[in-house]
Amino acid sequence: MSQADLSPDRFRELLRESEPSFEEVLACVFDLQPHEVRTYETLLDQPASTVEELATELDRDRSNVNRSLSTLREKDLADRTRRLLDSGGHVYQYRATDIEDTRELMHETLDAWAAYVHDRIDTFGNGN
Repeated sequence: MSQADLSPDRFRELLRESEPSFEEVLACVFDLQPHEVRTYETLLDQPASTVEELATELDRDRSNVNRSLSTLREKDLADRTRRLLDSGGHVYQYRATDIEDTRELMHETLDAWAAYVHDRIDTFGNGN
Protein backbone atom coordinates (compact mmCIF):
# COMPACT_ATOMS: atom_id res chain seq x y z
CA MET A 1 0.00 0.00 0.00
CA SER A 2 1.24 3.44 -0.79
CA GLN A 3 0.76 6.37 1.53
CA ALA A 4 -1.57 7.89 -1.07
CA ASP A 5 -4.13 5.10 -0.52
CA LEU A 6 -5.67 6.93 2.41
CA SER A 7 -7.34 10.06 1.06
CA PRO A 8 -7.02 12.99 3.51
CA ASP A 9 -10.29 14.51 2.30
CA ARG A 10 -12.16 11.26 2.75
CA PHE A 11 -10.49 10.78 6.15
CA ARG A 12 -11.79 14.18 7.28
CA GLU A 13 -15.28 13.25 6.05
CA LEU A 14 -15.11 9.98 7.94
CA LEU A 15 -14.17 11.74 11.17
CA ARG A 16 -17.32 13.84 10.90
CA GLU A 17 -19.51 10.72 10.93
CA SER A 18 -20.72 9.75 14.39
CA GLU A 19 -20.92 6.04 13.47
CA PRO A 20 -19.38 5.40 10.06
CA SER A 21 -20.40 2.19 8.34
CA PHE A 22 -18.01 -0.56 7.30
CA GLU A 23 -18.52 0.53 3.68
CA GLU A 24 -17.60 4.14 4.48
CA VAL A 25 -14.46 3.12 6.36
CA LEU A 26 -13.47 0.66 3.63
CA ALA A 27 -13.89 3.33 0.96
CA CYS A 28 -11.90 5.85 2.98
CA VAL A 29 -9.00 3.63 3.99
CA PHE A 30 -8.48 2.17 0.52
CA ASP A 31 -9.67 5.19 -1.48
CA LEU A 32 -12.37 3.14 -3.19
CA GLN A 33 -15.24 4.36 -5.29
CA PRO A 34 -18.80 3.28 -4.36
CA HIS A 35 -18.96 0.81 -7.27
CA GLU A 36 -15.72 -0.82 -6.05
CA VAL A 37 -17.18 -1.22 -2.56
CA ARG A 38 -20.33 -2.78 -4.10
CA THR A 39 -18.15 -5.17 -6.09
CA TYR A 40 -16.30 -6.19 -2.91
CA GLU A 41 -19.56 -6.77 -1.05
CA THR A 42 -21.00 -8.79 -3.93
CA LEU A 43 -17.89 -10.97 -3.93
CA LEU A 44 -18.34 -11.58 -0.20
CA ASP A 45 -21.88 -12.79 -0.86
CA GLN A 46 -21.04 -14.68 -4.05
CA PRO A 47 -17.51 -16.08 -3.88
CA ALA A 48 -15.98 -17.66 -6.99
CA SER A 49 -17.88 -15.29 -9.29
CA THR A 50 -16.77 -14.61 -12.82
CA VAL A 51 -16.66 -11.16 -14.40
CA GLU A 52 -19.77 -12.01 -16.39
CA GLU A 53 -21.66 -13.11 -13.29
CA LEU A 54 -20.61 -9.96 -11.43
CA ALA A 55 -21.55 -7.74 -14.36
CA THR A 56 -25.03 -9.25 -14.37
CA GLU A 57 -25.43 -9.01 -10.59
CA LEU A 58 -24.13 -5.42 -10.42
CA ASP A 59 -25.87 -4.33 -13.63
CA ARG A 60 -22.61 -2.93 -14.99
CA ASP A 61 -20.68 -3.68 -18.13
CA ARG A 62 -17.83 -6.16 -17.99
CA SER A 63 -15.07 -3.60 -18.64
CA ASN A 64 -16.15 -1.58 -15.60
CA VAL A 65 -16.34 -4.70 -13.46
CA ASN A 66 -12.86 -5.68 -14.65
CA ARG A 67 -11.51 -2.28 -13.58
CA SER A 68 -13.15 -2.62 -10.16
CA LEU A 69 -11.67 -6.09 -9.74
CA SER A 70 -8.21 -4.83 -10.74
CA THR A 71 -8.43 -2.12 -8.10
CA LEU A 72 -9.58 -4.59 -5.45
CA ARG A 73 -6.77 -6.99 -6.34
CA GLU A 74 -4.17 -4.18 -6.25
CA LYS A 75 -5.32 -3.33 -2.73
CA ASP A 76 -5.34 -7.00 -1.62
CA LEU A 77 -9.11 -6.96 -1.19
CA ALA A 78 -9.75 -9.71 -3.76
CA ASP A 79 -7.96 -12.49 -5.55
CA ARG A 80 -8.63 -14.68 -8.53
CA THR A 81 -8.16 -18.27 -9.54
CA ARG A 82 -8.22 -19.81 -12.97
CA ARG A 83 -10.73 -22.57 -13.64
CA LEU A 84 -10.38 -24.76 -16.71
CA LEU A 85 -13.55 -25.21 -18.72
CA ASP A 86 -14.70 -28.62 -19.94
CA SER A 87 -15.21 -27.11 -23.38
CA GLY A 88 -11.62 -25.85 -23.42
CA GLY A 89 -10.16 -22.55 -22.33
CA HIS A 90 -10.48 -21.08 -18.88
CA VAL A 91 -12.33 -18.52 -16.84
CA TYR A 92 -11.20 -16.50 -13.84
CA GLN A 93 -13.17 -16.67 -10.62
CA TYR A 94 -12.85 -13.93 -8.02
CA ARG A 95 -13.13 -14.00 -4.24
CA ALA A 96 -13.18 -11.14 -1.78
CA THR A 97 -10.65 -11.09 1.02
CA ASP A 98 -12.60 -12.24 4.06
CA ILE A 99 -13.80 -9.65 6.55
CA GLU A 100 -11.31 -10.59 9.29
CA ASP A 101 -8.34 -10.21 6.94
CA THR A 102 -9.81 -7.01 5.53
CA ARG A 103 -10.15 -5.55 9.02
CA GLU A 104 -6.49 -6.41 9.71
CA LEU A 105 -5.48 -4.82 6.41
CA MET A 106 -7.44 -1.68 7.37
CA HIS A 107 -5.55 -1.50 10.67
CA GLU A 108 -2.20 -1.99 8.94
CA THR A 109 -3.00 0.66 6.33
CA LEU A 110 -4.11 3.18 8.96
CA ASP A 111 -1.07 2.43 11.13
CA ALA A 112 1.27 2.92 8.15
CA TRP A 113 -0.47 6.18 7.25
CA ALA A 114 -0.30 7.44 10.85
CA ALA A 115 3.43 6.58 11.02
CA TYR A 116 3.97 8.45 7.75
CA VAL A 117 2.14 11.52 9.09
CA HIS A 118 4.10 11.38 12.37
CA ASP A 119 7.36 11.23 10.39
CA ARG A 120 6.27 14.23 8.33
CA ILE A 121 5.40 16.17 11.49
CA ASP A 122 8.85 15.42 12.88
CA THR A 123 10.50 17.00 9.83
CA PHE A 124 8.59 20.29 10.10
CA GLY A 125 10.92 23.17 10.83
CA ASN A 126 13.94 21.24 9.54
CA GLY A 127 14.00 22.97 6.17
CA ASN A 128 11.19 20.85 4.70
